[in-house]
Amino acid sequence: MSSRFPVVCLLAVVLGLPAWLPAAGKPGTAVSRFRQDRFAIGAFWLTFSDDERLDARFGEIAEANFTLVFGPVGGFTASNAAKHIKLCQKHDLRAIVLCRGVPDEQLPDGPACWGYRLWDEPNAKMFDQLAVRVNKLRQVRPGRLGYINLYPNYANDRQLGAAGYEEYVQRFLKTVDVDVLSMDHYPPFKPRTDGRRRYCQNLETMRKHSVSKRIPFWNYFNVMPFGPHTDPTESQIRWQIYTSLAYGAKGVIYFNYGTPKTFEFPKGGGIVRRDGTRTRHWFQARRINLALKNLGPTLMQLQSRGVFRVKPGDDPATVLAGSPVKTISRAPVDPDHDYLLGVFGHADGRRAVLLTNYRFAYTAWPTVVFDVPTGQVREVDQRTGRVRAAYDDSPDMPGLQVSLDAGEGRLFLLPAKTNVSGR
Repeated sequence: MSSRFPVVCLLAVVLGLPAWLPAAGKPGTAVSRFRQDRFAIGAFWLTFSDDERLDARFGEIAEANFTLVFGPVGGFTASNAAKHIKLCQKHDLRAIVLCRGVPDEQLPDGPACWGYRLWDEPNAKMFDQLAVRVNKLRQVRPGRLGYINLYPNYANDRQLGAAGYEEYVQRFLKTVDVDVLSMDHYPPFKPRTDGRRRYCQNLETMRKHSVSKRIPFWNYFNVMPFGPHTDPTESQIRWQIYTSLAYGAKGVIYFNYGTPKTFEFPKGGGIVRRDGTRTRHWFQARRINLALKNLGPTLMQLQSRGVFRVKPGDDPATVLAGSPVKTISRAPVDPDHDYLLGVFGHADGRRAVLLTNYRFAYTAWPTVVFDVPTGQVREVDQRTGRVRAAYDDSPDMPGLQVSLDAGEGRLFLLPAKTNVSGR
């Protein structure tokens, strides 16, 4: 980690800004950088273009508690992109638009425009070209994001154009001066093919480089059946999202909102069907996204400090040494420990812990011991977004009981760590 980080953290506390936010511009320049003003809950690949219903479509996206809409919307022209931005403005959404064949100087803009999609899953041979495009776009559209999404870590070296995934990401960040790091990863959830470990490894790569570069990272995750992937349950969708949060993601993007009509998607099954009607995933997304929106203002103030994985058979106290959680215990009738903990620093100096249930098929009911008295532990209420005293789900039992649905997480806030003298 850079030796500048403590100074950055101090400035963040004084100014009330998260430490990971990029500077407004490099020394000696007047070009402003993209600054993310809300947690990104992305709706991608809308697949509808019926102009007379577009307003209702965007209202429906907002109703499902999304915050960000990716283009194209109805086509790749500048006029389509301008319509996209205008609809996002009306419904308090943000837009990342996609135009083809439009010079950067003529790209549509507006208050709801976060930026422009430049490329999806580039080979490393394209990095120099993309660097030129990002820098030019920053000059003609200051404050807007030149958005590029990277391959996942299961792409092969030929796809990556690099000798392994770490080299691929390192070369990208060394070459292309991006304001957001992004990738897509769709873990399989099958009895004999469990992709969760690799998903976490990919998130750790994003986390590490996002902290080092002081830029946020986003990731796409799976919400529909395609190729070898089964249709995720609500708890599997929730698991993907809360796991991303534990690693410090500042945005999650559903793949897919609409249902494309291509050979890859014979079953359909996006958040809305091809005829525009809602699938069960729309209602699932609305429930999960409401919690995300309520957690969002706090999540945007957090800087990742580390991730701890408590696996079945582990001694929690040993695994969690050095974290704000001293230990976790359970009742004998409950399944063995299976947790993921994200540890963070808050811009105001406090600490934060996101405790997640690593299982997507069973609830968890741990007794959690923090390194401060329970009376000092606060929690972000996912129903309201307010910070309140940590809720004990079993007050008749000794200690703090935390009930977690399958794949769910809960966000706790703790006082800043003090030394022995209490200073």
